[in-house]
Amino acid sequence: MNNQQVADIFVQQRVLEPSQVDDVLQEASLNGKPIVQAFVDSGFVDERGFYSILADALGTEFVELGEGEIAPEILRLIPSGLARLHQALPLAIQDNTLVVALADPLDLRVAEDLQFALGKEVRAVVAPTAQIEERIQRYYGADSASLQDILKQLGESGELLALRGDDGTASAVEADANATPIIRFVDLILFQAIQDRASDIHFEPFEHEFKIRYRVDGALYEMAPPPRHLALPVISRVKVMANMNIAERRLPQDGRIQKSIAGRSVDLRVSTLPTQFGESVVLRVLDRTTVNLDLEALGMPDYIYNYITEVIERPNGIFVVTGPTGSGKTTTLYSCLRRINTIDSKLLTAEEPVEYDLEGIMQVPVNEAIGLSFARVLRAFLRQDPDRIMIGETRDLETAQIAIQASLTGHLVFTTLHTNDAPGAVTRLIDMGVEPFLISSTLDAVLGQRLLRSICPQCRDTYEPNTALLDQLALTRRDIGANRFYYGRGCDACNQTGYKGRKGIYELMKITDPIRELINERAPTVVLKQKAVELGMVTLRQDGLRSIFAGDTTVEEVLKYT
Repeated sequence: MNNQQVADIFVQQRVLEPSQVDDVLQEASLNGKPIVQAFVDSGFVDERGFYSILADALGTEFVELGEGEIAPEILRLIPSGLARLHQALPLAIQDNTLVVALADPLDLRVAEDLQFALGKEVRAVVAPTAQIEERIQRYYGADSASLQDILKQLGESGELLALRGDDGTASAVEADANATPIIRFVDLILFQAIQDRASDIHFEPFEHEFKIRYRVDGALYEMAPPPRHLALPVISRVKVMANMNIAERRLPQDGRIQKSIAGRSVDLRVSTLPTQFGESVVLRVLDRTTVNLDLEALGMPDYIYNYITEVIERPNGIFVVTGPTGSGKTTTLYSCLRRINTIDSKLLTAEEPVEYDLEGIMQVPVNEAIGLSFARVLRAFLRQDPDRIMIGETRDLETAQIAIQASLTGHLVFTTLHTNDAPGAVTRLIDMGVEPFLISSTLDAVLGQRLLRSICPQCRDTYEPNTALLDQLALTRRDIGANRFYYGRGCDACNQTGYKGRKGIYELMKITDPIRELINERAPTVVLKQKAVELGMVTLRQDGLRSIFAGDTTVEEVLKYT
């Protein structure tokens, strides 16, 4: 439920004055409270009154779930996977219409999705969210056996589906994609992946099998594979959801799915790729509820955090974040933008694509297909009177030159580069064709970063490293001293992997006068790195050791990424 939407409803119902909206929203966001709790704590309404007003505004009724039991035949009308996916609780059948209590009654698509998947008329009612969640947990449990149930259903109707879609016509493929078991199956895969905090979901057709894998904390895991003949209807279903052309299977396509999954608003970026045995589809999960865009939450060492907070307050200059794909560069830049996003400064971003919507910032999606390149957007930016500009990626000379021009004319510029370490960013810019004197006069700092998997806190344990391992880290027993090494044994909380979540390691190269001289002399990366280390730069490997000794990550992760 969007908090602003809820507040608007209460203003329309004359429960809240427009001047009081900010107080309630602040109470909810600052203290991480559900919006109902923020209303109750602010003294505007009690819990029952909150849900009653919401029901009136939506033209439905408020239902107190009480102590009564729901009949098993009613519960069976919504399969467990679907109930947990949409946070929907069936209550009764009235005049051939299924009455359902939704945890998020404001999301109109949920009722439509249920109607479509169940082939029944659905009427949504309002009930306390906590009661709905508790009963779904009680009646349906939290297991994922439903995935197997859906596969079994698909096995029974799957041959039929495959036969129907055999002619490959658009209408037959669309009919398969909209078949109830396929809809349920795709919804369940999405639900399962979101529950497991996946960042990407891969649908991969091969000659004799159809694989579904998802990436959690940087590592890929495989789901129970469905039968090979379901590849086309399942992939077509994803394309239907993303508003893509399902008849076009020869060219790559891009799309977007916005969906409420397990009560959370999730954005899915969809990319298709034609392969030898069908289309491969990858969904990038952008879950706004799991990403924390506070600079403090990134876990930077104090000296880096303090320097960056000083750099991003400067009136002009360039701040570069560097690292490979998936190293958290965009998250770092978003966190910086949020810190300086004040009423007295104009912020513009050019991104491909826009990953998260930031309140109060003008975000422009770059689209090379229609000629809207980073360089073209940047030129337009300079006529929009900005104070700070973020460029998603500097990948050519033209973009770099305009970024430098923007910096020289009094703008602060944020951007990312794909290099292995912080000193490599300078060499990369020179390779593009940027004059060294322009780099040295505009560049303020380069932050190199990686994301390492964190040891699961539930099953963390110590061990004694062998000499071979220490040699790889270039450490001696004396260097270790009293420090201890940790690993994760593997438990249910981390799916037996030993890891849960990720944390960043960083290296910050401050552009000081000695570094500027070397840049002007076109010094190679190795020389820049040596001078930066002499001047106090902590390398990625050294910051990795800090994380090892703090018990945050393992030796294997540090060796893999540094």
